[in-house]
Amino acid sequence: MFPEHRPRRLRVTPAMRRLVSETTLTPRQLILPLFVSEAAEAAGAPRPIASMPGVVQHTRDSLRKAAVEAVRAGVGGLMVFGVPSTRDAIGSGGTDERGVLNVALRDLRAELGDDTVLMADTCLDEFTDHGHCGVLDERGRVDNDATLERYARMALAQAEAGAHLLGPSGMMDGQVGVIRRALDDADYADVGILAYSAKYASAFYGPFREAVDSQLTGDRKTYQQDPANAREALREIELDVAEGADMVMVKPALAYLDVVRAAAEASPVPVAAYNISGEYAMVEAAAANGWVDRRGTVLEVLTSIRRAGADLILTYWAAEAATWL
Repeated sequence: MFPEHRPRRLRVTPAMRRLVSETTLTPRQLILPLFVSEAAEAAGAPRPIASMPGVVQHTRDSLRKAAVEAVRAGVGGLMVFGVPSTRDAIGSGGTDERGVLNVALRDLRAELGDDTVLMADTCLDEFTDHGHCGVLDERGRVDNDATLERYARMALAQAEAGAHLLGPSGMMDGQVGVIRRALDDADYADVGILAYSAKYASAFYGPFREAVDSQLTGDRKTYQQDPANAREALREIELDVAEGADMVMVKPALAYLDVVRAAAEASPVPVAAYNISGEYAMVEAAAANGWVDRRGTVLEVLTSIRRAGADLILTYWAAEAATWL
């Protein structure tokens, strides 16, 4: 009698569906990005980010509170971005031990110790007055090798401030190797590197530019990857692993799930995917208009990234999703 096969038997109850679920999503797999701002600190209150409802630029105190709450919810780690009030051509604030990001890292390490994995954005774009991820040459182009020297100094400042993992996100050639050597030479052999290995020149970064008060004009297509390319991502991952990356990342996540899958199949180290600001904003806007069920959509998005093969997910929903899970 037709049908001979009835797959619906494995969907008949919530318990049955839970029993045979192929993809797990747990709080420990989620990493919460956080922004700490000198302007917010001066104002004495967090500053809402209009294009990212529910996300703020933190003061030092509100950052500590949000971090503690996230860790209590079970998130696996925190990725911290600094937003300075003043900038210069070489991003001096990123290497200054009194700079907003390094001060915040010290705060969080003192507050949380080793109870979480504290991560730092190791990039200059928040700190430069031109908004690029590196220093510029006399023709206004990003100078790869001069930038590497700044990254090495920034990495040491962040390691000294207490970061467990550094996140070089500038897509400079050789950045992982330079940072690894700098850390090892300074006796920071235990500080790891989460390399932004496949970071695309995406249109989905728009809200993030507001979040960090980006000074960028133009684009970053000369160093971030072409969205049309997938094999290139695997080459970048291979190079970063060879240079000493402890983890690798694909960014963005949703429009690049095929790249996440390819990375997971090829990488010998854990693979992270960044569920970025534009992806967050789309869901929040649709939910605010009543077009989608917010909780169901958020969990479906995060599950899709895990199903594609990501071991870790950076997402602005990390703390909230952790409480649901």
